[in-house]
Amino acid sequence: MLAIVAPGQGAQTPGFLSPWLTEQSFADRLDALAAVAELDLRHYGTEADADTIRDTAVAQPLLVVAGILAAEQLFVGADRGFGPAGIAAGHSVGEITAAAGVGVLSSEDAMVFVRERGRGMAEAAAGTPTSMTAVIGGKVDEVLAAIEAQGLTPANNNGSGQIVAAGTVEQLAALAEHPPTRARLIPLSVAGAFHTVHMAPAVDRLRELAATMTTHGPSTTLLSNADGQAVADGTEVLRRLVSQVASPVRWDLCLATMAELGVTGLLELPPAGTLTGIAKRNLRGVELFALNTPDQLPAAQEFVARHGAA
Repeated sequence: MLAIVAPGQGAQTPGFLSPWLTEQSFADRLDALAAVAELDLRHYGTEADADTIRDTAVAQPLLVVAGILAAEQLFVGADRGFGPAGIAAGHSVGEITAAAGVGVLSSEDAMVFVRERGRGMAEAAAGTPTSMTAVIGGKVDEVLAAIEAQGLTPANNNGSGQIVAAGTVEQLAALAEHPPTRARLIPLSVAGAFHTVHMAPAVDRLRELAATMTTHGPSTTLLSNADGQAVADGTEVLRRLVSQVASPVRWDLCLATMAELGVTGLLELPPAGTLTGIAKRNLRGVELFALNTPDQLPAAQEFVARHGAA
């Protein structure tokens, strides 16, 4: 069984879209969706520096457009978005990519949604200095207790050995002074405490937008960040995309469901590497493919054919 996954914020790197612009169909679609996003995504994906594309309002649309358009190149001619994939999932903002890939939202609506998501989260983050810190290693119960003790939220649970704490910079500083035993703390280069109550204003903004959108049931099993379970109703998928902004990402549960359903191959859409790295530690025996450049497409299509269902 094939799983297609899309990464979240932080996966972007300067110039990562440059190789894809040699594909004219990709370049044309990029410009069209950039107009919907009201951003020069060609510039941000090819010329902008790391600090510029770290901006939440830029990074999120950039990531979603990259995944949507790379999937179009990978599954060209397919009668459904992700072709023969049995499972689709995305981490944080990548869940919008996955929802568009399986037809819950049109590509254009996905870009409108992520445009407003990025703007709303950036505005929410501007109110109080907040951030996130990855906690690597340690015993899960001790890590969670240390996070809770400082009033922080375990915003991302990424499976074996990685939980991300989020909250105010003061709370994160206190965690650094009192870390869990045998754990390593890595401050993340993000602009706010995503997936926490600090993002509540963005939820309100997206709820109003979602009320105007049309959805369809997913063409492929789509897993939710909320609980790792499949969601078959498009309206419910959109509701979860809204609430996800201020709720923890349970990627560990998505991985558990993939294992239970018998995934044999996992392909990560660009900019790839983060989720295949996590899968390497959590999905033993599953073949992995990190798609980053168009010259990989023939090998990726072979990978899809080997693991996908007709």
